[in-house]
Amino acid sequence: MKLFGDELHQDFGSWPLAYIPYGGPDFGTIAAVAEAVGDGDDTAFHAAWLAAGDRLAAEARDALVREHRVSARESFLQASVAYCASYHPLYGKPVDPRLIEAFRKQISAFDEGLALFDPPILPVRIPFEGTSLPAYLVPATDRGVEIRPLVILTNGYDATVTDLYFASAVAASRRGYHCLIFDGPGQGEMLYEHGVPLRPDWETVVRAVVDFAVSLPTVDPTRIALSGWSLGGHLALRAATDEPRLAACIADPGLWSVASAARDFANRLGAGLAPEASLATLDADVVDRMFAIIQVDRGLRWKIVQRGFWANGASDLRDYLHRLEDFTLEGRIQNIECPVLLTQAENDPLAGDTQTVFDALRGPKRIMRFTAAEGAGDHCEMQNRSLMNRRVLDWLDSVMAARGA
Repeated sequence: MKLFGDELHQDFGSWPLAYIPYGGPDFGTIAAVAEAVGDGDDTAFHAAWLAAGDRLAAEARDALVREHRVSARESFLQASVAYCASYHPLYGKPVDPRLIEAFRKQISAFDEGLALFDPPILPVRIPFEGTSLPAYLVPATDRGVEIRPLVILTNGYDATVTDLYFASAVAASRRGYHCLIFDGPGQGEMLYEHGVPLRPDWETVVRAVVDFAVSLPTVDPTRIALSGWSLGGHLALRAATDEPRLAACIADPGLWSVASAARDFANRLGAGLAPEASLATLDADVVDRMFAIIQVDRGLRWKIVQRGFWANGASDLRDYLHRLEDFTLEGRIQNIECPVLLTQAENDPLAGDTQTVFDALRGPKRIMRFTAAEGAGDHCEMQNRSLMNRRVLDWLDSVMAARGA
């Protein structure tokens, strides 16, 4: 469904549609933002979403004054989504102060909304290498004090804890799982506020998260699953190669190597790279031609220059390509022992590696395919996220039941 005139705005502005079943802004709110943006630029997009967030936050505060806690909670959580949507076109370094302002409003509204649950859901910090990662333990609905299986949810490139909550945690908590959501290096607070870039050794990150999880009194340490979406699908698989405490791993989608798409791009320009060849060996003229194409393509420029350089801590295209090569399952995937579920949406460009990943896995495994005819054929099944959640959680229920037995 086309709401926003600009393609990049459509990509970002349609994300919240997936969150409607889980307490995100209603369709009318999203459509009104699109109408306000009209043919405007990134500044107009940011301003329209920010205004929506401010309106929803004001409604929440008014409801709280009148002691309508449920309405206040719902409005605060919807406001957090609006603030989150506002700043994606502003990605890049140096960091736009409008992004930081909107992100802080996002987390403030998110915290205020979660605090209005009974019992309140409060932010926690996960110790990690001399610092800490922001996180939330979202309890199983109506079973928060019980010892239950846990789903750890991990992001990819440009989503935050707010996205994890609406896209996955609400559905899983309704199903009876505790959920631990966090921002790791290169994500959310860690990137925006502290400038900490992504890192390929996600097993190191998840090891710290699991260490924290098993210390929680309501978590069954024998039934911990890890689920990642978008680039997080690769990161979850990478983590599972060296975290034996996982009872299951979900990769949405299964992504073998982050550098493979860049290698294909270079070869289309005549680089002639062999599959095992390093991107660091690219001739300067090929790198220059790649960068020239990227600069004139709005979508590519956002993905690679604004997001990719910033999130990976790269100084230029060659540095970025070099860093991508460390994000691979080569030589590691055979170490995964837990059951693995791979999703494959029909039109998701990141899902092309799914069969390769599946073939290399040695333990229990399954591919779950989603189609455009179901309205779930796009990246991470965003236009029918509830269908994806139902099917994936059905699989996880079976795995956890067997584990419990």
